[in-house]
Amino acid sequence: MTITFETKVWENDWELVLKTSRLKTLILRCNYHFDHRVIYINNVKNPSIVEVHAQRLINEGVIDQFVHVHEHAQEALDFFHLSKEKLGKGYYYSIAELVSIYLTKTKHLLHFSSDAIPEKNIAFDWLQQGIHLLETNSEVKIFNLTWNHRFDEAKNESIKEDDQFFYGYGFSDQMYLVRTEDFRDSIYEEINDASERYPKYGGELFEKRVDSWMRNHSHMRATSKEASYIHKNFPKNYLLKKIGTMIG
Repeated sequence: MTITFETKVWENDWELVLKTSRLKTLILRCNYHFDHRVIYINNVKNPSIVEVHAQRLINEGVIDQFVHVHEHAQEALDFFHLSKEKLGKGYYYSIAELVSIYLTKTKHLLHFSSDAIPEKNIAFDWLQQGIHLLETNSEVKIFNLTWNHRFDEAKNESIKEDDQFFYGYGFSDQMYLVRTEDFRDSIYEEINDASERYPKYGGELFEKRVDSWMRNHSHMRATSKEASYIHKNFPKNYLLKKIGTMIG
């Protein structure tokens, strides 16, 4: 059983993620010895400067690798039989996730967006719980914690539940644990009317495509009934040292 941890940065958040303790804290809160820890660098003005800070985190043992998304973008599109034209505006919101899935070699992949983080002091091994669920229930394709303690909302979005999880069709790229092989397939061209709820400005983005695939094939997302991650949009025009305190 192997698992990769990954997140991504872009021009408006790389300093927060790479210059502060946020990424180290994010990984520590997962409470798991990952086989691989990687950060994807996408759409930054000065890649060489960003590389310096990413390399420092490698030297400190926080991550194992950094990847420039643009270097693998076309390969990933070809692999998934996609194109910039098919994704439209969704390309810019989706390409980092597609490259990540394309490059991941481990059995499982845990993704957090840069502005999401597990809550403090979760009292049980939620990641092991999620892995076990994916290993034993083929109906479930995605596991995630509840978002921002909105357990009632997670329940309302579900179609069934058991003692540990709510089950439903929704999907968010803020956090997901998946079996890599489920997502390394031609699943990103499906359409479902319910998926039209995603923002129009995002075009045919990754979230929307996954949501359609899941609904069309009755695949389930399992959401923890006991633990949450915290998602906060990073404020603009904030001093870096002040932003660095926003761990959650």
